[in-house]
Amino acid sequence: MSSEPEHTSAHPPPPVQSRRNLLRAMGTISLFTLLSRMMGFVRDMVMAHHFGAGMGADAFFVAFKLPNFLRRLFAEGAFNTAFIPVFSEYVARGDREAAREAAQAIFSALTVILLVVVLLGQLFMPFVVYIAAPGFADQPDKFQLTIELTRITFPYILFISLVAMASGILNCYHKFALPAVTPLLLNVCLIFGALVLAPHLEQPTMGLAIGVLLGGIVQLALLWPALKQLGIPLKMRWQLVARRDRHPAIGRLLTLMGPSVLGVSVAQINLLVDLFIASWLPAGSISYLYYADRLVEFPLGLIGIAMGTAILPSFSARVAHNDLDGLRQDLDFALRLMLFINIPATAGLLAMGEPILSLLFERGAFNHEITQLTAQALFAYGAGLSAFSAIKIAAPVFYSLKDTRTPVKIAIVCMLANILFSLLLMGPLQHAGLALATTLSAFLNAGLLFYHLRDKVGYHPGPAVWKLLFKTFLATAVMTLFLFWGHATYWQPTASTAHKAMILLPLLLAAALLFAVTTWLLGMDEPRVLISNLRKRKER
Repeated sequence: MSSEPEHTSAHPPPPVQSRRNLLRAMGTISLFTLLSRMMGFVRDMVMAHHFGAGMGADAFFVAFKLPNFLRRLFAEGAFNTAFIPVFSEYVARGDREAAREAAQAIFSALTVILLVVVLLGQLFMPFVVYIAAPGFADQPDKFQLTIELTRITFPYILFISLVAMASGILNCYHKFALPAVTPLLLNVCLIFGALVLAPHLEQPTMGLAIGVLLGGIVQLALLWPALKQLGIPLKMRWQLVARRDRHPAIGRLLTLMGPSVLGVSVAQINLLVDLFIASWLPAGSISYLYYADRLVEFPLGLIGIAMGTAILPSFSARVAHNDLDGLRQDLDFALRLMLFINIPATAGLLAMGEPILSLLFERGAFNHEITQLTAQALFAYGAGLSAFSAIKIAAPVFYSLKDTRTPVKIAIVCMLANILFSLLLMGPLQHAGLALATTLSAFLNAGLLFYHLRDKVGYHPGPAVWKLLFKTFLATAVMTLFLFWGHATYWQPTASTAHKAMILLPLLLAAALLFAVTTWLLGMDEPRVLISNLRKRKER
């Protein structure tokens, strides 16, 4: 029996999220992101143990970064920031039939475009690899291996882009849990590739490449039934893509999406610039940058990405209801919460980066020298954690307002600045110079975005933000002094992994507790807000 009448305007649109619901959404995303990041560290530990930082590892990381770059640039970047505001308008009307038709039209167009991209990528893969890592061309074996691995991983962009669209639909209906759990599956598939497939292949890193492709397929398979249950199954609707009867949502999506490629994903473009330049540096440089980036991605995913994902539907709903005052309040709240968590997280990374890397990765092919070289990149990347997160919060405001020009102009300036910084710093600092250049351009990007938000929505950080900064820096200073003392007193770089864990984990937990107690004594509201939300989640 058809259930279509149940999916019409009889369904009220999801309301604008309250601050409590926004925190709950962020908490849900952060919880599953935490699980995914933990599984990701298990994955990276397995990879570091078996592959270290040699030719095969460098080749795979390029093969993995290319589709991953496109995923972050288009799927999680430009596409999501364009799709959610467009789709939110249909959701706000409460007309499920119109929302379903718009989703199916966009799905059909997206699938066709992605199939063409994948086909062209396969045909011109040597050229693609040469553009991404020209330094590999001087090493024929490494260059050929990278081409073969990228041919396997490249179709991942098709599946993960459709996953991003499916996640966007679910997020618009305030369903955050299932989309947040999908990255876990990629990590499981990569571990499967490393442990099960790699030992049976002539080139072991092929197992990792196959794991990437399997990860995309499995993630899409998880979300597909949820969309059908929601009443918005994704089907090919050719008539909605044809020029004569093209659905208006497609044109509006492309109008927003085209320019926003640079605007929302400048950090990823900067990382690609790092990859391009790092291919000319000594062997292992790309691996050092990869492992350092992975460690920074852990708090960034928990804070910046989770917050940006949860808040974009709220921003779009505020704009749809013409509630700019509510938008400013949401933005201010998100900024304060981000700074409260990110400032001590940054200090922890800078103070304890090398011990953390040593505990996670230093075994097998990953020796102490690799740990030290990776720590240099981690120090440079870690300093930019707040800037990376601020971009994730500020950029969605412009896209919820359908303003793509301002972020694009800022992105171009920052991309050029990153290239300049990279060329200036790569000589004296090698791979760490590339990481530092990315951080400097991220601070420039975040600063310019917030500067232009003053004119766009009348937002400027109020006294509460500056008060929070002062108290957070004070509490962080106390925590950092404790970490330096603990590192100098107890840390033993030559100890066993178990002994390192027994030293480092209690030290980090004690530092976090000291920070929390200090902020509580300083009378800060943020710990109370977080604890209150955690209690409510527990009661539910």
